[in-house]
Amino acid sequence: MRKIRYQVACSLDGYIADVDGKTGWIVDEPSIDFGALFDQFDTLLMGRLTYEGMAATADGFWGKAVYVFSKTLKQEDHPQVTIVSDNPQSMLNEMRSMSGKDIWLFGGGELFQSLLALGCVDTVEPAIIPIILGGGRPLLPSPAIQQALTLTSHRVFPSGIVWLEYTIRKSEEANV
Repeated sequence: MRKIRYQVACSLDGYIADVDGKTGWIVDEPSIDFGALFDQFDTLLMGRLTYEGMAATADGFWGKAVYVFSKTLKQEDHPQVTIVSDNPQSMLNEMRSMSGKDIWLFGGGELFQSLLALGCVDTVEPAIIPIILGGGRPLLPSPAIQQALTLTSHRVFPSGIVWLEYTIRKSEEANV
């Protein structure tokens, strides 16, 4: 079964974008093989704000299938992506059961919060960037659900980035 992985860069104080919605504060780390990282996924999930920011700057979406979760965007205005406006849990469960690579929950925090509450996220993989922003778009907006996690991996890079990987503990595991 394919996994839905929330892989995201965030500041030490838990923001995925600064107060202006920008991510220029993310430091470069030459030892991260982004080609190998991108090859782990064939599908991207993102919210409207992430999509609008990426659509203006990205050179396509690296050949990945893209699903944008939005109540306001219309499919006919965005033919290069699939707009998901209702019943995401059913669609995601079907997508996970199909063959393919893992699914990258690319952003943002509100979509992560919604999919986490639905039980549709398998891993949380923040790359902690060595900066304190003091405000911006949070990794997990309030109010958030409480969710038990199990640390499955961690890496520390020369730039000071700390990459963590947590598996979501299902409710029966969380009580053990």
